[in-house]
Amino acid sequence: MTQQQDRTLNKPVHLVYFTAGLLFFYIMTWTMDWIWGYFVRTPSQLFITISSAVFVLILGIVLYRNKRVYTSINEIATEVSKVTWPGRKEVKAATLVVIVITIISAAILGLFDAVWSQLTTTIYG
Repeated sequence: MTQQQDRTLNKPVHLVYFTAGLLFFYIMTWTMDWIWGYFVRTPSQLFITISSAVFVLILGIVLYRNKRVYTSINEIATEVSKVTWPGRKEVKAATLVVIVITIISAAILGLFDAVWSQLTTTIYG
């Protein structure tokens, strides 16, 4: 693989690490806020935010340098780059099919509900 292709594949890999880091940061912040609030009446938001950020940064660096994790994410990015994505026309057609089928399904379920409601009203009075 050439250096240009390697740099192109690194963009999604870095995006995965960044997104996962942000997600894990918010989860850590909420978790630490909950745990800290359980033991102390007013948790220190500054301490919780800084400690969560430091923990997630250290975890991200460790996972980024882990050869197995980095290789797995790089292989996923390579496979996703091989996917043939549908064009605009195909997406519009598929969306239209989903909308029509949803409307038809809602009408059928509404009809069943009306019949069942009438039936139970007739039986139970």
